Amino acid sequence: MPELPEVEVVRRGLDRWVAHRTVADVDVLHPRAVRRHLAGAADFAHRLAGHRIGVPSRRGKYLWLPLEDTDQAIVAHLGMSGQLLVQPQDAPDEKHLRIRVRFTGAPAPASGSFESTGPTAWGTELRFVDQRTFGGLSLHGTTADGVPDVIAHIARDPLDPLFDDEAFHQALRRKRTTVKRALLDQTLISGVGNIYADEALWRARIHYERPTATLTRPRTAELLGHIRDVMTAALAVGGTSFDSLYVNVNGESGYFDRSLDAYGREGLPCRRCATPMRRRPWMNRSSYFCPKCQPVPRIRTAPGVILPR
Repeated sequence: MPELPEVEVVRRGLDRWVAHRTVADVDVLHPRAVRRHLAGAADFAHRLAGHRIGVPSRRGKYLWLPLEDTDQAIVAHLGMSGQLLVQPQDAPDEKHLRIRVRFTGAPAPASGSFESTGPTAWGTELRFVDQRTFGGLSLHGTTADGVPDVIAHIARDPLDPLFDDEAFHQALRRKRTTVKRALLDQTLISGVGNIYADEALWRARIHYERPTATLTRPRTAELLGHIRDVMTAALAVGGTSFDSLYVNVNGESGYFDRSLDAYGREGLPCRRCATPMRRRPWMNRSSYFCPKCQPVPRIRTAPGVILPR
């Protein structure tokens, strides 16, 4: 699934091309694309028509489009292959087009041209394309602070100005789990997925199975700093794209995969110490680490007895 940088790249594109436009009509071309909208496709299309899209928002990996002057928002579930594309109205339909949103009138012309295809924002529409149909769009109510109620339990992400570093450290100390599991726990910290967890842990020289209870406050602060750094670097180049399914609203891939230090580098020399990088199966995924820079944690079995792990 896309992680925070990839979703933020999409959010920024939507903010430029879709915000403050009024929905004219919606075509739902595949029922699975709105399966999370329990009232069905016709209700989804009917309830969007005539409403203006507000400023696109994000929490972690979750993206939504508020409807202005309502307490409703369109929640976008990108899943494994979902794409939100802004396309000229006369562009050919994508093979896996699932939902089309047309707008009334036209927005003010954007500065410059439409990056991928040439035309400006005049006459564009929003398309949801999803090859594997795991994603979709749905309409939900929002809480008092504007967050869709279905994701209100999701923690703030580390790039959020209101993220509480000290509260996160205290939660880690109480959690009684391992550090990578904690980083992927969206109720503790959102937006960090498998790729960026491995990258941040490599930078911090922390093994993915280190118990969270052993992290001191300075080590937690250092880890958070590396998480922010790696995500900021990924954002600067459009995120990480390992295949054509991860693209921005103009259909363009990111390039951070060329700068990865840990993820996907099994057998290649560590960029710090030249030790071959290793990969281990982990929760139906993989963890990549340097066995020298990120030593395996040791388990205490009894007072004074430490076994290597």
